[in-house]
Amino acid sequence: MMYGADSMDAARIVGYFKGKSILITGSTGFLGKILVEKILRVQPDAHKLYLLLFGLLREKHGDGFQQLIQEKVVALPGDIIYENLGLEAPMLKDLAEEVDIIVNIAATTNFYGRYDVSLDVNVLGVKHLCHFAKQCPRLKMFMQVSTAYVCGDREGLILEKPINPGESLREGTYLDVDAELRLVREAKKELMMNCSSSDGDARKTERKAMKELGLQRARHFGWSNTYVFTKAMGEMLLGQLRGDMPVVIMRPSIITSVRADPLPGWMQGTRTIDTLIIGYAKQNLSCFLGDLSVVVDVIPGDMVVNAMMAAMVAHSEEKGAAVVPVYHATSSLRNPATYSVLYEAGRRHFYENPRVGKNGEVVPTIEMRFFTTIARFHLYMLLTFKLPLEILHLVNVLLCGLLSRLYNDLNRKYKFVMHLVDVYGPFAFFNGCFDDMNLERLRLKMAMKTSEDHLFNFDPKTIDWDDYFTKIHIPGVLKYLCK
Repeated sequence: MMYGADSMDAARIVGYFKGKSILITGSTGFLGKILVEKILRVQPDAHKLYLLLFGLLREKHGDGFQQLIQEKVVALPGDIIYENLGLEAPMLKDLAEEVDIIVNIAATTNFYGRYDVSLDVNVLGVKHLCHFAKQCPRLKMFMQVSTAYVCGDREGLILEKPINPGESLREGTYLDVDAELRLVREAKKELMMNCSSSDGDARKTERKAMKELGLQRARHFGWSNTYVFTKAMGEMLLGQLRGDMPVVIMRPSIITSVRADPLPGWMQGTRTIDTLIIGYAKQNLSCFLGDLSVVVDVIPGDMVVNAMMAAMVAHSEEKGAAVVPVYHATSSLRNPATYSVLYEAGRRHFYENPRVGKNGEVVPTIEMRFFTTIARFHLYMLLTFKLPLEILHLVNVLLCGLLSRLYNDLNRKYKFVMHLVDVYGPFAFFNGCFDDMNLERLRLKMAMKTSEDHLFNFDPKTIDWDDYFTKIHIPGVLKYLCK
């Protein structure tokens, strides 16, 4: 397999997208917006982008911005969860004849989402796009954006390898995608038959059952949550259905705010580590589960998009590859950042920029306590919060609800922390290290001679994490996410 055999520079990447028609799913999400904006900014002569966008682009084209959008961007009234992408036959036919590149970014990223919804988007969405891609005579590239965490909770060096059909993380189990789809259909049918309650209660019961089923099936096969489990199945299905299509899989780790362009610090949607920053900023968080010496694998969103664009060019029209090229857009091997770097950056930021309360008073910056085992954390939470809460609840009842506001406030904070630990706990102790040899080979092909070349930088070694967290990421989280 050739991993970008020829040399690569900005001119080659920019030139590649000239005249191309590109179908982008998930274009209203964080990565999708960065990708759409970047293609239009660096190559306004792209033929058509089938979907949405953002700031520097408007500055560059000024009065012509609106005209550029009208000429280049087509919003499609469809959805990948449906066969034929939910499009009418004539529109589907016209689209198939136009499309050169498909980029699938659409995903439901809820760790504990409904199993039926996660399968629809993360698995069936891939199937429907593959079927469509095979109807595109001009197709030169199908890029699937996945996640590095499809590997599960492994330790050691994690290689850039495709997932084989039936591959599971638990010994003695075989993961059959069709069987999982059947299981969900049957479970929903059974729920409907057994449900005698009102519509609202029935929906609530179904939602809870589907969330629990997703987690149960994920853990049965060795994955920690529904999101990474269904993304792994999506990759598996793509491997089975691709035929001789030119396919590339990009697996980013935890995607953080834009580092360089179009707007440093910009981001959309709360990521794993950002929930901690927001919780700390709002004083909902005084302790957490985690080892500050553990590496947290993060990568800025613009670097992921740069890597995606370079990989599309490198593998364009590469039909019938024996193995699907997989790229880890990660940092833990080349330039590891520990949780302590993030925590110290947060402390420094809040000491230098104290938060102000509702009444204008300065909110003191508290030190956070970290617990390196789940048992210690639960014991601390029981003694410090749960028992006092139960006593307060009893006193509140005796005082006819005089302390309801205080109890509800403390109870909300307690539940918030316990939810965070449940959802993000596995990441706090993740000890895997993502090998990125494939992406490094591609990086070595990249010329970095001109300012244009630097627009496509995806080398994590160029990041000063302390500077990035303190001056770009944390201010960005507080500006764009912390409402």
